[in-house]
Amino acid sequence: MCGRYWIDDTLEQRQIAEEMMRSALVGRWKDKAAVKTQGEIRPTDVVPVIAPNRYGARTVYPMKWGYTGRSLLINARSETAAEKQTFREDWARHRCIVPASWYFEWEHYLDKGGRKRTGDKYMIRPQGADTAMNKGDVQETDPAMTWLCGLYRIEGGLPAFVILTREPGEKIRFIHDRMPLIMPGELVNEWIRPGAKPEELLPYALTEMDFEKAL
Repeated sequence: MCGRYWIDDTLEQRQIAEEMMRSALVGRWKDKAAVKTQGEIRPTDVVPVIAPNRYGARTVYPMKWGYTGRSLLINARSETAAEKQTFREDWARHRCIVPASWYFEWEHYLDKGGRKRTGDKYMIRPQGADTAMNKGDVQETDPAMTWLCGLYRIEGGLPAFVILTREPGEKIRFIHDRMPLIMPGELVNEWIRPGAKPEELLPYALTEMDFEKAL
């Protein structure tokens, strides 16, 4: 699953945040939830999310992390989203990209008695990022972005999103049995395109990750 991620203070992330802050929706969110553009992101935070506008053009909107229901839904399985009533319309028509620097995951394991335990916290991003993952660094030239795939819908006139998940790559399988669905940068626009077939893009999702323990 994906329950936390991080936004660095990099040039590209700042540009994305600046575009979001020009949205009229920011003012409507401020009295309802925390609007964040940097640091550790948690469910219910309002953050920059890339989605098409009414004309199909790539736009950055402030969206709340989590669908409201009997309980807060923050993730959706990419393998079944097209079939689930909660997600199937959004899978077909309302796809988004969540710009991140990396995501966090806690190691899950069985103890000697066979009980599930939670271990170390890891920060994870696509393999080959060109700068070290040092939290708090300010970079004028960006490392590789982590483009998390999501779905969105409108709740009470304001947008909310969930992050899609999939089976993990072999290197990080010891941490958790799920990971976010992550697209390469060149497919971001295609992922959000309303007429695209998302199932055709799944084979291009990134699974080779770099990771290290979070401080």
